Amino acid sequence: HPGVMDPDDYDLSGFCVGLVDRTKMLDPESVREGDVLIGLASSGLHSNGYSLARKVCVEGKTHYELRIEREELGGRSLQDALLEPTRIYVKPVRAVLEAHPGAVRALAHITGGGISENLNRALPASCDAEVDLGTWPVPAIARFVCDAAHLDEAEALKTFNMGLGLVLIVDPDRVDDVEIALSAAGEETYRVGRIVAGSGEVRYTGDGSLLEHGDAI
Repeated sequence: HPGVMDPDDYDLSGFCVGLVDRTKMLDPESVREGDVLIGLASSGLHSNGYSLARKVCVEGKTHYELRIEREELGGRSLQDALLEPTRIYVKPVRAVLEAHPGAVRALAHITGGGISENLNRALPASCDAEVDLGTWPVPAIARFVCDAAHLDEAEALKTFNMGLGLVLIVDPDRVDDVEIALSAAGEETYRVGRIVAGSGEVRYTGDGSLLEHGDAI
């Protein structure tokens, strides 16, 4: 935990172990060309990239500066924007899986490594995920940190979630049902791309469009 813990500190952690019926597992091998990428809105940085965020946004700042309400953050302070709790998607996603079995082929939790280094985990070796930049709003705090760190688009996409906390890979014939169920569960959804033939990689269309969509405050 660079910048957080001293050399003599220790971190006490816990964990849990779960079981899953193998026949009900979401399996990247079930992903097919033509499947649709559905992104769920994030609430902010989601606990990832904070070493960089602290370095460029917090270090050297006074408590007063961190509490100033900023126009570029929609009137929020930097302190409040950085401390926004991480959204958890378990309940709405489980509800969709139970209501529409087989509609969701696979999913990717967008954590450290951003979209570029997480969505690929949900792909078979024969397919790529083609993500359309500019099809979802980027949180103001993500814009702020990327600007402060001078990250280009490619670096931003492999550092932060950039507004997508979870991406579902969905059967194109059932995508409407999945979106309706997610909306009923209170989720903001965006169609952000598709599955195409490839080699298990994430690729992007609309280079330069990532930060053109209106802010999600």
